[in-house]
Amino acid sequence: MHSYLRAIGFSNVIHRMDLNKLLENILESSDKKRLVQVNDKVSIVEISKEYADGLGITLRGEQDENGVFHMEHYFPYLQGQSVSTREEAGINKRVDTEAYTGMCDDYRLGVSLIFYLQNVVEYLEKKKQNMPLNTPFPISLTALSLEGRILLPIEMDEVQVRNISAETKYRNNLIAEAKKGNQDAIDNLTIDDIDLYATVSRRAKKEDVYSIVDTCFIPFGSESDNYSVIATIKECNLIVNSYTKEELYDMQLSCNDIQFRLCINKEDLLGEPMVGRRFKGNLWMQGYVAFNENGKD
Repeated sequence: MHSYLRAIGFSNVIHRMDLNKLLENILESSDKKRLVQVNDKVSIVEISKEYADGLGITLRGEQDENGVFHMEHYFPYLQGQSVSTREEAGINKRVDTEAYTGMCDDYRLGVSLIFYLQNVVEYLEKKKQNMPLNTPFPISLTALSLEGRILLPIEMDEVQVRNISAETKYRNNLIAEAKKGNQDAIDNLTIDDIDLYATVSRRAKKEDVYSIVDTCFIPFGSESDNYSVIATIKECNLIVNSYTKEELYDMQLSCNDIQFRLCINKEDLLGEPMVGRRFKGNLWMQGYVAFNENGKD
């Protein structure tokens, strides 16, 4: 049973019989089917069905020479509504299944971003055509969460906002130079980190940590595409799963200037989400890489 079915409104699917019924529904009334020929006898197929706007389940497996589909695995998905980043993405296949993860470096996060690749068939098509994949592509990030809570925002005036924006831009430039081997940039980053640690340690004695840390993006658990985040809510809507009628929160979040869409079951969110407030929780990161755009706007 996929852990994140609950996040898109299938909290009652807890038995194999319930899951089989759901998978049959997808096969009988799918909204989209994608296929790529691997060899003369086998094709890799993705079959998807939506249960809300941009939200649904995809089955992935092989189709034999007789046109019979053999499911290998399935996953709940959430489609992005905007481009989150434009970076060169390394795509790697998982060893146990026909699933792939993407990895890219974005200076705004400070860590390598790893996500579950949604459009595997499109990737395999481009790979089959020997299209160069070592170029920046638009990447739309989304996430599913099983637990979260709402935090109040940190009150800042216009001057503080401008200062933070300038500091972030300066730090991103230092990181970019440090990756090129610039020793001065490396030294400056080290000094900045020491100063930041000292400042946080001093303030934490008198202030709550969530009034000091505005946003954060930290790898979480043993899975490479799981993260713990604090992000600002830019948009928030209450949507309904058309199959189960469960209510879900559909939010557009901003974390370290990177925007992504998140879905969480209403029952799993503590607090009332509103624009300007912050979401804190653990999530599973997914990504759609627009290979067809070839890095262009």
